[in-house]
Amino acid sequence: MTETTVAPAVLKWTPPANTLWFMPDEQRRPRPATQYGPTAATVAYNVKRLRERRGLSIYELSALLREAGRPITPAAVGKIERQQRQVTVDDLVVLAAVLRSTPSALLLPLTDETSKTVEITGVGDVPADKAWDWLDGEMPIEHVQPGDPSGALLLFQVDSRPPGRRLQLGG
Repeated sequence: MTETTVAPAVLKWTPPANTLWFMPDEQRRPRPATQYGPTAATVAYNVKRLRERRGLSIYELSALLREAGRPITPAAVGKIERQQRQVTVDDLVVLAAVLRSTPSALLLPLTDETSKTVEITGVGDVPADKAWDWLDGEMPIEHVQPGDPSGALLLFQVDSRPPGRRLQLGG
């Protein structure tokens, strides 16, 4: 009598229970939407403001970005202006360059009136002139006491400015 062998049953792979692909809809957690802060809102507003001031369409701005080596599609430019796409540091710099402006002009509202405040992500409300002084590397964002007994201004200048661009103190 001949003996027959049966092939072993193929083991079926089953994913781990916590694998997102196989979770029922009730157990899936949606990915949280990116939170855009006040600085992102200002950047979005300023990109659109400067683009329109230069008489550029979204398509023309996209073409300039592509020529500058940082391609951003027209759809992505529109999303930036509507706060639906984050702006990386590289994006910010090239946007400022092709819009013939500065990163500071994209990051802050176009006011430096002492009576106006600017909300800066992670800092809060700051007088507009102080925000510009800080972003332009002139002064620290925190209040400096007259005579600066803490040395905050000196530390800010040393850490934030190259030697030739530091304020000349004690003139």
